[in-house]
Amino acid sequence: MVKIPVIVGFGGVNAAGRSSFHHGYRRLIIDALDQQLADRTYASLASLMKLETSGKLSPEQRNYILEHTLIRRIEDDLFDVDQISLNKRLSVSSIGESPISFITKARNLPEHLPENWRISTLDNRQVRVDIEGQQQILVPSNRAGTVKAAGQLPTGFNPGKLYQSRSHPRGLQMAVYGASDAIQSMGVDWEKVCQYVAPDQISVYAASAMGQLEQHGHGGMLSSRFRDKRTTSKQCPLGFAEMPADFINAYVLGSVGNTGASVGACATFLYNLRQAIIDIQSGKARVAVVGSSEAPILADVMDGYAAMGALATDHELLALDAHLGLTEANYRRAARPFSTNCGFTIAESSQFVVLMDDALTVELGATVYGGITDVFVNADGHKKSISSPGLGNYITVAKAVASAKAILGEESVQQRSYVQAHGTSTPQNRVTESEILNETAKVFGIDSWKVSAIKAYIGHSIGVSSGDQMAASLGLWADGIIPGIATIDHVAEDVHNSHLDISPDHKEVGATNIDCSIINAKGFGGNNATAAILAPHVIEKMLAKRYSADDIKYYKTANEGVREQAYQYDEAAIRGEVSPIYKFDHNVMGGADIDYSKEQIRVPGFEAIIDLEASSPYSELIK
Repeated sequence: MVKIPVIVGFGGVNAAGRSSFHHGYRRLIIDALDQQLADRTYASLASLMKLETSGKLSPEQRNYILEHTLIRRIEDDLFDVDQISLNKRLSVSSIGESPISFITKARNLPEHLPENWRISTLDNRQVRVDIEGQQQILVPSNRAGTVKAAGQLPTGFNPGKLYQSRSHPRGLQMAVYGASDAIQSMGVDWEKVCQYVAPDQISVYAASAMGQLEQHGHGGMLSSRFRDKRTTSKQCPLGFAEMPADFINAYVLGSVGNTGASVGACATFLYNLRQAIIDIQSGKARVAVVGSSEAPILADVMDGYAAMGALATDHELLALDAHLGLTEANYRRAARPFSTNCGFTIAESSQFVVLMDDALTVELGATVYGGITDVFVNADGHKKSISSPGLGNYITVAKAVASAKAILGEESVQQRSYVQAHGTSTPQNRVTESEILNETAKVFGIDSWKVSAIKAYIGHSIGVSSGDQMAASLGLWADGIIPGIATIDHVAEDVHNSHLDISPDHKEVGATNIDCSIINAKGFGGNNATAAILAPHVIEKMLAKRYSADDIKYYKTANEGVREQAYQYDEAAIRGEVSPIYKFDHNVMGGADIDYSKEQIRVPGFEAIIDLEASSPYSELIK
């Protein structure tokens, strides 16, 4: 029988806070939580934001937490949106017969002098330069950004200060934090996992859709000559899109198993999840760490999206609210999925999940947070504009719902499913995605399909966005609340919603009354992906039918210890006593460290071997 990929751990960080143990999800619905859960959510954020609490948060501190999480005006620790640095090109010329003259240090002169420069030595350090005729110069300047809102990480949280980040780009710092959070959230030591699986039965799939574009990555490498800076030895390698997976293998897990990075624009997280599911179902891997990390809140990147007309500018937001007479854009409501809107709001995020096959889950007593049996990916076909939507997302959504129907039954899909929409907040998305979801609901007999669009709260984290949706889906099965689209006050007239339930209000549906979440992702270039995430109560029911009563009894007993260890991790994290896993220059091995023969490879730290006794699936063809 096909193995079940079970979600046994998850973690990361976005504008709502730490993802593990549903803290980030609860920030979205904090106004609907009971006092105990709300207090714990505030405590988690206070720790993340390095607030001095003395054991109790004041009303002012709680308000500070609310104002400095989720979408908001970009804060100065990233860059000053009112003074974005740039160079202004000028063509200057001398007045009359007099040359343009200036004094500078001799060492600052260009290697090859322009023909119209005349150099006079003043002393052993300085020279005078006389320029005859015209000269092109770049003058440092600044300007105010047209886009000032983003889904920035909570104020005060700096992942690079939690470990020896050694000039790592921000996206990789976040990847180390996110993967560490997911691993430690399991409540099972990674070393113990390694005693139950072979070294080649571990998979790591992670990527950044855009790579690392800040100064410590490719951004610094590509701009160094124009800023008169030296390109470092780290900027090129650390900028690659697959580097999150590489960092996890090298510095978090020490894995020698399957690895890779699939990039599919805004569907990148689901692309990588698909690879892990295939590995586990086929038996190629027994455990997989999957995720994505993106840090695109950079002035240059935002200029690129703004040039496409994709981002919500301050001017456009003010126009949307002209009837309110605002003098400053309402940044909190910058993203308005399925309402009258003007563009998406860029965000940063790092999200990871840990998957195990069902047998390993039972054996280790791992906690079941959910399960996933497939991710469907389809392209758009012929296109006019590479960024415009096409047919692919119709296919992926239909196949995901059909897959859920085959597993759960028609009634479950019709009555106990909901959608985590891509919901970017662009005028084009509100029409095209709503039409896809609405038509799918019609076809499958869903009368009022509940739709959530969490980009309203945290923005669009590009390649990680479906990971954000995943974390919110898992939160539903803890607290039973579907986050409303709180930033909207109406549904736009061109939205197709005859069979959809799109609302600004949270919906209390009960933790066990939703069997599956349909996660949808629509990416630039026709990168469409949709997945059906199965609820933990569904997976547990499947396990009860696959395993004996004694096996399940053993599992539940083992799970008690796992939950306690996971809880202790969460408690320590809230107290600010946990650091990311980062093992630099730790237990580095080479060929001399392994036991190597033609039958097997034995790797130190693993009890199981890598079996080299291979059989050919093509033996009948070559006899």
